[in-house]
Amino acid sequence: MKEAILHLTRADPRLGRIIRSVGDYTIESGGEPFQSLVEAIMYQQLAGSAADAIHGRFLKIYKGSFPTPARLLKTPAEKLRAVGLSGRKTEYIRDLAARVHSGSIDLAALARMGDEQVVEKLTEVKGIGRWTAEMFLIFCLGRPDVLPVGDLGLRRAMQKAYLLRSLPEPDKMEKIATPWRPYRSVATWYLWKSLDRFKTIG
Repeated sequence: MKEAILHLTRADPRLGRIIRSVGDYTIESGGEPFQSLVEAIMYQQLAGSAADAIHGRFLKIYKGSFPTPARLLKTPAEKLRAVGLSGRKTEYIRDLAARVHSGSIDLAALARMGDEQVVEKLTEVKGIGRWTAEMFLIFCLGRPDVLPVGDLGLRRAMQKAYLLRSLPEPDKMEKIATPWRPYRSVATWYLWKSLDRFKTIG
């Protein structure tokens, strides 16, 4: 990680100042892929507290342990909706479980694929778009060079950090991030954290 920090600090002095201000890089990647994807779907478009409550009730169905795809598929859809999941998210989670259980998606094989291959494979699942796949790449697989140009938080952070008049479009973001390669995930994390700092001093 020291190599990534050194590269980013030298390649982009403005980002370097943010890195020094934020401090240590504390992202933790890893975790069980099926659980990571189910939770990503569960948390989509919800405030953290609301999603946490749904997640807690979901785990109670399985007495605190996270279900396997087979066990989840045996759970009636009505029971999943009763914990607060929308009908659509229930459908998405069951679609993911069915694909993993049948072997049409081999989650273990994702670790051996390139970033774009992972995105293409995961977006075959209902409810998983590019953003969710990119979060999986960063937080579960620990891929170092992902730039989620559709992430609103990253767009806001770039606007503030680079004094842009409006939220940057993907092409502008790609241009700004070119010097960060091959550590764009690390830079993204620091920019996300910079938003917390702006809130503190704003």
